[in-house]
Amino acid sequence: MAIIKKSRREIELMRAAGRLVHEILTAIRAAVRVGTTTQELDAIAEEMIRSAGAEALFKGQTTPQAKAPYPSAICTSVNEEVVHGIPGPRRLREGDIISVDVGVRLAGYCGDAATTIPVGGISPQVRRLLEVTERALHIAVEQTRPGRRWGEVAWQIQRYVEGAGFSIVRDFVGHGIGREMHEDPKVPNFVDRRGKAQDTRLEPGLVLAVEPMVNMGTAKVKYAEDGRGWTVVTQDGKWAAHFEHTIAVTEGGADVLTDGR
Repeated sequence: MAIIKKSRREIELMRAAGRLVHEILTAIRAAVRVGTTTQELDAIAEEMIRSAGAEALFKGQTTPQAKAPYPSAICTSVNEEVVHGIPGPRRLREGDIISVDVGVRLAGYCGDAATTIPVGGISPQVRRLLEVTERALHIAVEQTRPGRRWGEVAWQIQRYVEGAGFSIVRDFVGHGIGREMHEDPKVPNFVDRRGKAQDTRLEPGLVLAVEPMVNMGTAKVKYAEDGRGWTVVTQDGKWAAHFEHTIAVTEGGADVLTDGR
């Protein structure tokens, strides 16, 4: 792995990008209501990114599975959709949940964060899903400090989520981030004994996009049957949540760069 550590100056530039991401997510949260389309949420992000002189990281991305480049500024994943949902004419309904993922590049540096938003009133079980997933992200922040290995943090995430009766997605993980959206190392939310030799030691200057993806049922996922090769859904159709922060490792622990400071 070619891990690129960031200087204090670079971390502050990434905080500026993270601040824009936070502002976009705040505006989108305020706009989420029954009847709103996911395309309308994307338009809010597009305008805010353009006005800031930034770049939408997701737009134009490609993968081996995708039939065409990603067309939108944000990802909007509703209910059983885990990640990479494409905004469109779908209208949100009472009781839905929507995971919104935002990534930008500002002044050459990236910020990336996600949150899951309830639409009106949601069931107690779904509310618990959101609470557990967000708490899993907070555990990652609390447990991140220099000298530890990421696997120690991932185990704390996994133990908490599975202890609450939910499952951790294994097919998609977090990542290093800096000038590019995806840098080394990979940042799983679970412990894979086969990957112990590649476990990352946390050191000051390392910046990670940490993003627990939690399902109500099985951890197994698949691509939606829409032929586009982007939207990832749960294999059993049960609902999922996704929370993410960009986090810098410092001498004192974790510094969250996407919390709006």
